[in-house]
Amino acid sequence: MVTALTIAGSDCSGGAGIQADLKTMTAHKVYGMSAITALTAQNTTGVSGILEVPPEFLAQQLDSIFTDIPPQAVKIGMVSSAELIRVIGEKLEQYHASHIVLDPVMVATSGARLIKEDAVEALCRYLIPLAEVITPNIPEAEVLWGHSIGDAGEMEQAAAAIGEKWNCGVLCKGGHRVQDADDLLWRQGQCRWFHGRRINNPNTHGTGCTLSSAIASNLALGMPLEEAVERAKAYLSGALAAMLDLGKGSGPMDHTFAIPVGGWEK
Repeated sequence: MVTALTIAGSDCSGGAGIQADLKTMTAHKVYGMSAITALTAQNTTGVSGILEVPPEFLAQQLDSIFTDIPPQAVKIGMVSSAELIRVIGEKLEQYHASHIVLDPVMVATSGARLIKEDAVEALCRYLIPLAEVITPNIPEAEVLWGHSIGDAGEMEQAAAAIGEKWNCGVLCKGGHRVQDADDLLWRQGQCRWFHGRRINNPNTHGTGCTLSSAIASNLALGMPLEEAVERAKAYLSGALAAMLDLGKGSGPMDHTFAIPVGGWEK
């Protein structure tokens, strides 16, 4: 059985976080495991509370997983404090974890901030250098680059600067751009665009979690990075195109979507 680990926060509404990650891994026929960084009280309309786990307990979770069922890929999502980030970095190095996909979650789709100020610095110091690929959206890439991003050329500049600084692959997601849903992968000095059709669907809660965990699943299955990204993007597009609606929110991006266990055909 191919195995993968998600290190992230719990979303009680089931649309994002470890719940979305585990559903995605199951749909990819990968055995998913989880180390929980925080409990969140949230639904499709926003986050009302975050309760972090103690760093010692997060370390115990990671020890339990790596000493029994070593994962073939690791996805890292929401980690809101520097202390937890340091624990993750130390444990991933201790156990020589491979195929690390880091989704540098900083702000929820609803606009709620999910990471403390000092945690951004810790993220850059302890986790980004370990990642095979990171998957920032436009606002997150702006934070990491230190400049605003307004067009495709600036996306390329940002991805190259981030990747060269931390020696990692960078998938800069274009979903926050008005014009399109194109994503850019920078890796070892080369850029590749993954062009996508913008789907008019308000059910976008958890899309970032789903994409990064799909990439991790594909890497665990033995795919090279470019193929893992291409298939993950196709998978997410299928999810959005299904137009599943579980929430009662009334505004844009106020709903959620779920992933059938069998997944979608590419």
